[in-house]
Amino acid sequence: MTSGLLIFFVIVFVAVFLLSQGLVTPVFAESGKVRKQLKKRLGEIERELGEESFSSLLRAKYLRELSPMARSLEELPILESLGSLIEQSGNKMLAHRLALLAIAIACGAAFAAYTFTNQWFVAAGAFALGAGLPFWKILRDRTQRLQKIEEQLPDAIDMIKRALRAGHPFSGSVKLASEELPEPLAGELKATFADINYGNDVRRAMLGMLQRLPSVAVMAFVTAVLVQKETGGNLAEILTQISGVIRGRFRLERKVRTLSAEGRLSAWVLALVPLVLFAAIWITQPDYLPALTENETGHMLILYGVCSAAVGVFWIKRILRIDV
Repeated sequence: MTSGLLIFFVIVFVAVFLLSQGLVTPVFAESGKVRKQLKKRLGEIERELGEESFSSLLRAKYLRELSPMARSLEELPILESLGSLIEQSGNKMLAHRLALLAIAIACGAAFAAYTFTNQWFVAAGAFALGAGLPFWKILRDRTQRLQKIEEQLPDAIDMIKRALRAGHPFSGSVKLASEELPEPLAGELKATFADINYGNDVRRAMLGMLQRLPSVAVMAFVTAVLVQKETGGNLAEILTQISGVIRGRFRLERKVRTLSAEGRLSAWVLALVPLVLFAAIWITQPDYLPALTENETGHMLILYGVCSAAVGVFWIKRILRIDV
């Protein structure tokens, strides 16, 4: 019975994990297609400038402070990309330490699962879940942080606009906004201001901000500043229009989320019904389930059910993801 009970808990964990992803991640979050477009646009600008990267001078200083071995690991292409995700999530852990943590959790989970069940597929599932858990946490933190920054951005633009009208330079306006706003946007504005102070020009510092915050709203703000620097004009008036556009986008996004609430509730119901029935039968008729939980055919049926539920929740989530 211990083996069957553990399998049941694994099923519950997988289902709750998938459902939490469907509800925690906003319906209007930036899609993979939008992120690819942002990355492509950044690459085009890099080629135009003849530079390899808009890496922040602050990050270069940060890498110099690491030990030679840690610095060489952080500069590996795969770990460098992971480091960018960690930076965007607001966490401070080094990329190679996160990778080692994921491997350790995966091995520990697989060993524990195989020890209790003696089933290879349960151990494989535990290994996959353990390996993905730290990266899921980073991606979840990144999504929530970018969402929070996008919500704060219109207020930041208004503060910068008022400072410009009061006669402050753009860099000084950014500094004033960073002192008035709460985290996490305040930290990004401080980093942008520090980039300018350390020797980067405004164009490069703003593009560095966009690279740290790959978001459509941030891209609109950065583009407005860069266009004004190239062509001239009243930056305060341009920022007024950008602020209005971003606020209108948020109103539409919240309306879309409200209208799609029924679909998310349907995902919960469809995914939880099998688990509730399984638990009810386990409690009321404990002699009825050993035929399913204590033989190889039953284990394969449970695995098939978990995979089918995962595909169903994923498909519902894709249907509900509406890009605005």
